[in-house]
Formats: sequence, C-alpha cells, structure tokens
Amino acid sequence: MSRSNQEAINQLAAEVLTEHELAALDRIFHADYVEADPPPGMGPGIEGLRQWLEGWFAAFPDLRWTVEEQIADGDQVWSRSTWQGTHQGAFFGIPATGKKVSVAAWTIDRFRDGKIEHSRLIMDTLGLMQQLGVIPPAG
Repeated sequence: MSRSNQEAINQLAAEVLTEHELAALDRIFHADYVEADPPPGMGPGIEGLRQWLEGWFAAFPDLRWTVEEQIADGDQVWSRSTWQGTHQGAFFGIPATGKKVSVAAWTIDRFRDGKIEHSRLIMDTLGLMQQLGVIPPAG
C-alpha cells in the first residue's frame, strides 16, 4: 500500500522540517518540483529548496514544524501549520537576535506520482518580523 498524500506532508514536517534531514527531499518531492511563491533567495527546484532550507536551519537550528490541520482533495493537500525556533543566525539579512518565535504557515501542495510537484507556502512574515523586533508590534 502506498502512502497517502497527507502522510507525505506529515513525513516532510517530521523528517525534513523538524529533524532537518535534507536527504529525504528526493523521496518527498517530484523531480519537476516548483514553489509557486518562493521566499527571497530561493532558487528553482529541489536543489533551490535544499539550499534555502540549509540557510533557514542555520538561522533557526532548533526549528520544529507542527501540522495543525489538513484537508486533502484529489491530488492536493492544504495544511495549516506552526513553526517554532530560536533565531540564532542571519535570516532575511537580519542578524541573530536570540529570540524564540512561533510562526503560522499555510501550504497548498499538489502531488504527481506520489510526490510533491507544486507547492505554495504562505507564512505570517509580518508576525515573524514583529517577534524578531524588526517591526514594532501593532498598537
């Protein structure tokens, strides 16, 4: 029995985004992978993702990703997640602050041949910047 698309997202969250096991990317992502809204500095394909994740994990070495909710429909999985970590290295040009953050994220992943072929990551970047002290909190 093959794994479900939701199981693949949970594997991504556990193995890659929490355990930082970048070798798992090739098992989870399709060779034709595209990020619809790449974060600044992310190159194309799996290799671009791998390099971007290396920088993210260097900035937040204790980063942990938790899937809170999922909806699966056909070849798509929509997930609401939270990632947490301590800012210990430069990120988006912001030097390490030592601050702990908790950031909401939403992903829409489309699968082909049991692997993620197309992804869209929406992250609460404003909330992240406020937690890092780069932007003052509202009010």
